[in-house]
Amino acid sequence: MTNKVVVFDLDDTLYPEIDFLKSAYREIALLANDAGAYSYMMECYAKGQNVFRCFIDKYHIGMTVDDLLDIYRNHVPHIQMSEDTKQALRILHRIAVLGIITDGRIVTQTNKIKALGLDEFIPMDNIVISEAFGYEKPLSEPYLFFETRFPGCRYTYIGDNISKDFVAPNHLGWNTICLLDKGYNIHSQRIDVEQSSCPQSCVESLCRAVQLI
Repeated sequence: MTNKVVVFDLDDTLYPEIDFLKSAYREIALLANDAGAYSYMMECYAKGQNVFRCFIDKYHIGMTVDDLLDIYRNHVPHIQMSEDTKQALRILHRIAVLGIITDGRIVTQTNKIKALGLDEFIPMDNIVISEAFGYEKPLSEPYLFFETRFPGCRYTYIGDNISKDFVAPNHLGWNTICLLDKGYNIHSQRIDVEQSSCPQSCVESLCRAVQLI
């Protein structure tokens, strides 16, 4: 059995989270029966406006913001991994136990995982979703789950959110790697954080991360 355990964040690590947002907006835009509805939503998003409120006010669809949030969170997304990510997973799947730690709702995150085909590489038993698990990053419990499940291994965490992804694994002595923002991440990496929050390494692609494991 391998002595390596590699755990990933999901959003903006294994796929661009902006693609999930766009998928949801396309789904919601169908309610307007207007070919320009999706573009209008993206314009509102770019301006930092409340997209759902703008959409409701413009198209008078007889739904609330909460109704649109439900569609956003529960729709089956059209998203995919890059070829670089797939190649990295193929390599790591052969040499390490793989897992995911992700904050979010069970339905939303599970729909993403299935749409991406991640279950080909990562068993569902190795996927920690905060709503189901009861703990969110930066708490240590999600990471300790893997130490308990696979004791005595070399552990690596790969994420993107420097405000919370690396605090616990750094404290636990894990190898930590940050996937650098290509300009479209939901959470900016241009923030000041304590040294304890900083990853040990930064890479521009997951295939580059493979060399650090």
